[in-house]
Amino acid sequence: MTPDRRPTAMIAEDEPVLARTLSRLLAQAWPELSIVGIADDGLRATELALAETPDVVFLDIQMPGRNGIAVAEAVADDWPDGHAEPLFVFVTAFDEFAVAAFERAAVDYLLKPATAERLQQTVQRLQARLAARTAPPEAGERAALMQRVQAIAAAPAEPGERIKVIRAGVGNTVRMIPVAEVLCFEATEKYVNVVTPTGEALVRMSLRELMARIDSDDFIQVHRSVMVNATAILSATRDENGHYSLALRGLPRPLKVSRAFGHLFRPM
Repeated sequence: MTPDRRPTAMIAEDEPVLARTLSRLLAQAWPELSIVGIADDGLRATELALAETPDVVFLDIQMPGRNGIAVAEAVADDWPDGHAEPLFVFVTAFDEFAVAAFERAAVDYLLKPATAERLQQTVQRLQARLAARTAPPEAGERAALMQRVQAIAAAPAEPGERIKVIRAGVGNTVRMIPVAEVLCFEATEKYVNVVTPTGEALVRMSLRELMARIDSDDFIQVHRSVMVNATAILSATRDENGHYSLALRGLPRPLKVSRAFGHLFRPM
């Protein structure tokens, strides 16, 4: 969000009275906020969020079609490149979903019926998070950024030394991980998580930079933040919503495939 643009939000709520009430309370607590749409079921909520790319998504958890947790996961999976991911707020009558909500990086969790006082706290948290996205860097950060830009501009176009073994820090130990043993790479905000059958480790490098230097052609992209070793894929399973998940050799958890890359796993 740029500083001169009004923040936007959408509401997913299957009870019209509660949707109107939340919209009204938001207008009072955050007059600058523009509501770009209201969805009354989970499937429509997913479509609306991906079409409008709002800054904030208020999600009911118990909705027809797809629950709010699943909506958040689907939106995060298929969120378009070039847009900052939305801030999620879950609004529900069931407090037992709080842990699941925060596991999906929710900014806040409101119990119905939301009060003006409690919503004001949520608004302040959201405003702080959005402001942090657009805040200009401090002088020291600007200098470091300029140095980084200059270094990149001066660097040769050819990639650096090809990597056959990844040096990953785990506490005070540096793990030496052969690229051939890596099951997948998962990008986080500042790191790449290197996943192997024997564990996981972080490297401080962007996924794009790392993949440009990997000495292997076996890795394929299955999500905008995940690269998978194709030789480790055992199977791909499609759910009722059309999303695929992968079973990898040596990895006990499934790996989700975003909709943009689902065509890679359709039967031949």
